[in-house]
Amino acid sequence: MKLICSKSDLLNGVNIVLKAVPSKTTMTILECILIDASADEIKFTANDMELGIETKIKGEILERGIIAINAKIFSEIIRKLPDNDVVLETDEKLQMKITCEKAKFHISGKEGDDFSYLPLIEKEKFIYLSQFTLKETIRQTIFSIADNENNKLMTGELFEVEGNTLKVVSLDGHRISIRKVELKEEFEPMKVVVPGKTLNEVSKILSGNMDAEVRIFFTGNHIVFEFDDTIVVSRLIEGEYFKIDQMLSSDYETKVVINKREFLDCIDRATLMIKEGDKKPIIINITDGDMELKIQSVVGSMNENIDIEKSGKDIMIGFNPKFLIEALKVIDEENINIYLVNAKAPCFIRDEQDNYIYLILPVNFNVAGNA
Repeated sequence: MKLICSKSDLLNGVNIVLKAVPSKTTMTILECILIDASADEIKFTANDMELGIETKIKGEILERGIIAINAKIFSEIIRKLPDNDVVLETDEKLQMKITCEKAKFHISGKEGDDFSYLPLIEKEKFIYLSQFTLKETIRQTIFSIADNENNKLMTGELFEVEGNTLKVVSLDGHRISIRKVELKEEFEPMKVVVPGKTLNEVSKILSGNMDAEVRIFFTGNHIVFEFDDTIVVSRLIEGEYFKIDQMLSSDYETKVVINKREFLDCIDRATLMIKEGDKKPIIINITDGDMELKIQSVVGSMNENIDIEKSGKDIMIGFNPKFLIEALKVIDEENINIYLVNAKAPCFIRDEQDNYIYLILPVNFNVAGNA
């Protein structure tokens, strides 16, 4: 095999597939990137058996071939080469020579046949949307998946298609995030749970271009994202997702309309009073036209008032400030609606059309010694 590629094209391809190279594995072949120039295009592939990524890169094929090469070593070499064309050559002993200007490296490779190729997926059920929309939808929900493996379903997100609507849901036992996206046409009903790791990696690769499209294919065991010159294949999380509709209520005793930026900045300031690992709640006291926020800890205390529009009853309620901050950060509206029932029931932050819903459970601030 003999290829000539620019350093930037090589590095871009490596960075994309590197996301599917496991950090720890007993199978050395999984630590490799497959470089496949056996046909008329150059493809890079990595696969950790849960997540697989393939991308095409530009370059000139002088001699066809295929080789698996250690991903970490190869990526570090490419990263540190001069910004110029790079020549990749392999011999019959599976040695790869990497040449760029006066720099020459020789590294050992493995047979391409040993590599775990991406599974062949029947591309029947699918939806399509803009890369911008998918990237935003992931950003607006991914923060509330669980990061422990105790409940596998909580480490993923529900993707549910009904008609021309894609609903994406995440939850971790303390909060729920829901985003609804209107699709350009109606599709078959589908319901799958996608690993959070996959969505994080897909989000990093997506350009976020409003005019660029991503196609999402669904099967019983896999989900496939196709966009630009890249294919991402991931196993799905098995199991029946939580019945979240039972947790959502339109009943409320108090409604608050508040400036999102003011509210977010105020909570952010309040967290200066909390040491890392300290679980002090922020206490919110809502009366006519006014919201008072208080926090008290061993570091000190803080209180601040914000003008609001309120309808319904006065209420005092406590929250984990981190949960409020993470939800508020991903809402783009200037003013938001908050719906509350009582000090022990979840609050809902949602728009009139339910395009987004953030449910956050309160904390018992009396127990926390903060009343």
